[in-house]
Amino acid sequence: MHRLALGLLLVLSLGGQVRAEEGSPVKVQVLNRTTTSWDGRLLPPYPAGQPEVTILRIVIPPGVQLPLHKHPVINAGMLLRGTLTVTTADQKVLHIKAGDGVVEVVDQWHFGKNDGTEPAEILVIYAGIQGQPVTINKE
Repeated sequence: MHRLALGLLLVLSLGGQVRAEEGSPVKVQVLNRTTTSWDGRLLPPYPAGQPEVTILRIVIPPGVQLPLHKHPVINAGMLLRGTLTVTTADQKVLHIKAGDGVVEVVDQWHFGKNDGTEPAEILVIYAGIQGQPVTINKE
């Protein structure tokens, strides 16, 4: 068996835990495991329907603020570079930096702003339903 495939098999263990075997070249770091979004609200149940996973890499230039929007589905991401400030409509604020994992708020109006001097690049994974949007902008 290919060494990489064997190494990846060693990562999984029983009980839903993720770990690497001692001496394995595979390293595992849990960035986040939670039942709540970053603002402390309990995540909603998954909606019924055909699941659809969407993965986006979003680059926000320095000084740019995204429009007020919300996500009707659970999503999580990791800031790959830069810094980002996320603010909800009720003024809860989250500051994230490169390497931070975040579970986003669901069905809550919010916006992100790059207050830094370099582009903020975030990888986001949405657990949605086929045919439904993952983001809704407030008009």
